[in-house]
Amino acid sequence: MLYALTRPFAHEYLIFNLFRYLTFRSGAACLTALVVSFWVGPKLIRWLKSVQGHGQPIRIDGPERHLLEKKGTPTMGGVLILIALFVSTLLWADLANPFVWAVLFVTLGYGVLGFADDYLKLSRRNVRGLPGRVKLLGQAAIGLATSLWMASLIHGPLSTALAVPVFKDLLIPLGPIGFPIFGSLVMMGASNAVNLTDGLDGLAIVPTMIAAGVFALISYLVGNRVFAEYLQLHEVPGVGELAVFCSALIGAGLGFLWFNAPPAAVFMGDTGSLALGGALGAVSVATKHEIVLAIVGGLFVVETVSVMVQVFWYKRTGRRVFLMAPLHHHFEKKGWAEPTIVIRFWIISVILALIGLATLKIR
Repeated sequence: MLYALTRPFAHEYLIFNLFRYLTFRSGAACLTALVVSFWVGPKLIRWLKSVQGHGQPIRIDGPERHLLEKKGTPTMGGVLILIALFVSTLLWADLANPFVWAVLFVTLGYGVLGFADDYLKLSRRNVRGLPGRVKLLGQAAIGLATSLWMASLIHGPLSTALAVPVFKDLLIPLGPIGFPIFGSLVMMGASNAVNLTDGLDGLAIVPTMIAAGVFALISYLVGNRVFAEYLQLHEVPGVGELAVFCSALIGAGLGFLWFNAPPAAVFMGDTGSLALGGALGAVSVATKHEIVLAIVGGLFVVETVSVMVQVFWYKRTGRRVFLMAPLHHHFEKKGWAEPTIVIRFWIISVILALIGLATLKIR
């Protein structure tokens, strides 16, 4: 919004010329989201406590200490993230850019699904929210619509192809039918993976911010013809504007972490985790770096795989591979302290982010 409002005055008043620069607007978006979080956060948390009463329902079969330490903590803190993210993005991004609206559409759509899930859990006072089939169908519909939209914004064979990192000229054609399905699966997978990882204070939000930082850089490079040619990346004109969105996500995440740091004053709930995962998936599809998301978000992948392995093996043998799934609960059962698990998982996320960034140069 500010980009469009200041554009006519850019030549007359030099200070408004700053708004033309993507780097300036990205930094401003991060700071704006952080300030909005600090301003809205205390008021929102007080309201959530007043309307939720006993807070988020806790799994009876989960780690025993959760029933004591986390009982009464309000959920739906993802609303705070979404407010800060949307306000900041709408202020600082170029709203004439369709990629911005496509990613916002996914984020809001998945956030609404998560909100419905959280609301049903609270109203029924158990951990069963929105039926899994309904949730998946909703995610699939939003993902398919957005993938088709994004494919129409990209010209040439790249529009419906999968770009493989490291190999500069390798494109796997998925076709006009295969690509929307693939794109939808990426968004759904990322969304549910972040959701599964969100089980300890601060565990999901920091790896999400790390991934957002990586994709802020990727968006900027892929959307810039000079940098894309130098690094031998597949250029996607217009996608650089998503750097503003990713920066706003980092600021909103930092603001949420202020209140979610142990002991958490609020949980993000499915409202936040489904929306954030969907947002990362949508950005990866727009920038044609879906495989890099699997590397950078490797922690989310491992957490998801641990659940799949546990369920599969238990149904076949009646025995468990892990003491409890997702993986972070396995380490809790082994006696690891919560801060130890969270910080070590953060370190792993940083390492994976560096590996993902390395693929931009290795060709």
